[in-house]
Amino acid sequence: MKKFVIAAALVASTTASAFAGGYAAPVVEAEPVVVEKKASSSGGWVVPALLLVAVAAAIASNGDDNNTPSTPGTGG
Repeated sequence: MKKFVIAAALVASTTASAFAGGYAAPVVEAEPVVVEKKASSSGGWVVPALLLVAVAAAIASNGDDNNTPSTPGTGG
């Protein structure tokens, strides 16, 4: 009987420390969700529009020949 009491005391002392903190539900962290945005379609027209404006400005500035001096002998 003495061995039974010692074994029961040993089991009781080891199980008490195992449940000392009580049960806590495990915390599961959610993985971050990465959402890839589709490339903006508005970026495709910016460069050609700027080139068109630059060409239009170059053409407009070349058409003004009023400030050039007339060459002698042309009557102008």
